[in-house]
Amino acid sequence: MKLSSIKYLTGEGIKNAWVNRLMTLASVGVLVACMVIIGLAILISENVNVAIGNLEQQNVVMVYMKDYNWALYSDKKDTSSAESSSSDTSSAEEGTDTSSAESTAEEADKNGIKHSDYVIHDEKEAKALCDEIAKISNVAEVTYISSNEGLETVKESMPDDQKKYFTFLDEEYGNPLPSAAKVTMKDMALFDKTLKQIEKLDGIDAIQSYGDLAEKITAVKNGIGVAGVWIIAILMIISLVIVSNTIRVTMYNRKLEISIMKAVGATDTFVRIPFVVEGVLIGIISALISEGLLYFCYRVATETIITTLGTSDIVKYSDMAWILLLVFLGIGVFAGILGSFIMISKYLRREGSEFAAI
Repeated sequence: MKLSSIKYLTGEGIKNAWVNRLMTLASVGVLVACMVIIGLAILISENVNVAIGNLEQQNVVMVYMKDYNWALYSDKKDTSSAESSSSDTSSAEEGTDTSSAESTAEEADKNGIKHSDYVIHDEKEAKALCDEIAKISNVAEVTYISSNEGLETVKESMPDDQKKYFTFLDEEYGNPLPSAAKVTMKDMALFDKTLKQIEKLDGIDAIQSYGDLAEKITAVKNGIGVAGVWIIAILMIISLVIVSNTIRVTMYNRKLEISIMKAVGATDTFVRIPFVVEGVLIGIISALISEGLLYFCYRVATETIITTLGTSDIVKYSDMAWILLLVFLGIGVFAGILGSFIMISKYLRREGSEFAAI
């Protein structure tokens, strides 16, 4: 097609939009409304993802280790000690001799705890276990918590009038809390799988987690994703219908002109192009207006939220501006091309007999 023909057809498309400006204005208004709703859905989804991401970071898992305190205060220690004593008795009955080094290593201290009764013997081994936990793919961060740090954290969480109940935990009576690791996960959807991987590590006693919260977080994220897809799909259909109706009005207004063009040998493509241009023009105008309107609405909303709630964890519009503009342009151009192309093709196919009669 020649350049002059392209210019002519483009001009005709722009002319169509102006001649039917009332219908064009109505179409732009509806498209803007649809695009703004889509934009708000995207921004709300991003903000919810940020909020959920912050919540996921706070949903830590406490992993407790089999250290000396565990062996001293845990009921499991009694079972293991009894089995160990039974084994020692059996060995003695059988007359088995042990070396002096082994005897020293297995000698119980004043609390009746042996070296083999627990797995984590010092801070170095505890931090090594933390490193093993950190190697699990879904683990984002691991922080080692010593028994003393754990006790101080418990005290800080208690009201002042209740802290006196912990005064007996001094050097004489000791600290019953075992060493622990604070674990943060990347994806809460893999929560249960990650817990099972942690439990398999040697030296792990118990895990304190909030599985219900993890399930709720995953459900909210999935629900928002599904809702967003449905909203965009429904509004896309509405956009197509609006553009199609606008093109239909223009098409019937130019029915005689189209018939003459077909009678003198104009191809279907030549007839379609002005209507496609009109549809695309409506889409582009709607996209630009939607971008400006959404910026104004979002700015007012975020300023109100920041002032009222005092939070700053809100997605900035500047971070999403280009993405939203591309989405709006994509929706506008797609709706314009598809709506106009379908409508004019349908018209040309059904009314071909009229063209032949002329």
